[in-house]
Amino acid sequence: MTQIGVYVFNSVSLRWAKLPPVTTGRGDLLPPEVPSMRSGHTAVLIEDTIYIWGGVAKHSNLLYIFDVNTHRWSKPNISGTVPRARYNHSACVLGKAMYIYGGYAHQNGRTNEIQKLDSAAMTWSLINTKGTSALASECHSATIFGKRMFVVGGRMDWIEQEYDCIRVFDTETNCWLSAPSTKLLPEVRVGHSAFVYNGELYIFGGHHFNQFFNTLWKLNPETFSWKRIEPNGDGPCSWKSKMCCCTVGDRIILFGGGGYTAKDLYILDLNPSLKTLCKLSVVQHGLEQSGLPHDISATDPFLLMDSLATPIIQ
Repeated sequence: MTQIGVYVFNSVSLRWAKLPPVTTGRGDLLPPEVPSMRSGHTAVLIEDTIYIWGGVAKHSNLLYIFDVNTHRWSKPNISGTVPRARYNHSACVLGKAMYIYGGYAHQNGRTNEIQKLDSAAMTWSLINTKGTSALASECHSATIFGKRMFVVGGRMDWIEQEYDCIRVFDTETNCWLSAPSTKLLPEVRVGHSAFVYNGELYIFGGHHFNQFFNTLWKLNPETFSWKRIEPNGDGPCSWKSKMCCCTVGDRIILFGGGGYTAKDLYILDLNPSLKTLCKLSVVQHGLEQSGLPHDISATDPFLLMDSLATPIIQ
């Protein structure tokens, strides 16, 4: 089996670097502490550690952790009720706990189980939920607001159909809450990206059967009202789904995913500086760069990356 690759993106220089693979000195044998190549898994960051779980791979209910400071993999000893192997599930972080919800469990189909990993004690627990449980689903998004988990989209268990509503889970009471209906709703979708910024939930991309989206929506979690955002700049094409999404300050970095240009990287600047606006204007209008200041000239990595677009929300 081939070990999973690790790439590091420098958000200042806008450059990728690939870390060398871990070697055992025994040929191509996969080191036991390193996960194999996989898809449909989740990766979350708790303090300085990345937690990889699940996916389409052999023994995909094993937990692997990666230290971002030492660049070392390890496979910790785990206790408690370990989740069944699955893929296309979600994972989100509250404090030092990782919550796993839904997904497609091998040989058991889609599930609506919620498991919690206490990263301090390295203990899994199956949560006995209260209230009207959400239906089993996969390819949804799950995002933490305060002490509540907001689940958007996904494909249901009992019929090949996508969710068109929000589901909310309270982590303090372990109870599924009833979410009020809203008049304006995003397109029904699966395989989208989701992130939180300034107390609001944003979703981007995904698809509904053969219809793909590159629309951006935000949700106010207090009023449950959606608003469509029309960013400036050239964002990802509509043939994108399952893009990785990372928040760095006021910027959202989107990369990878399905589509014809899966290696493209895009930055969504939610609070652009005047310098960023100047750079964007130079790129969009093809302006002469010889007389520009050094930090917004052609030597700037922002202007050198053909695959980088910077949409701006105003």
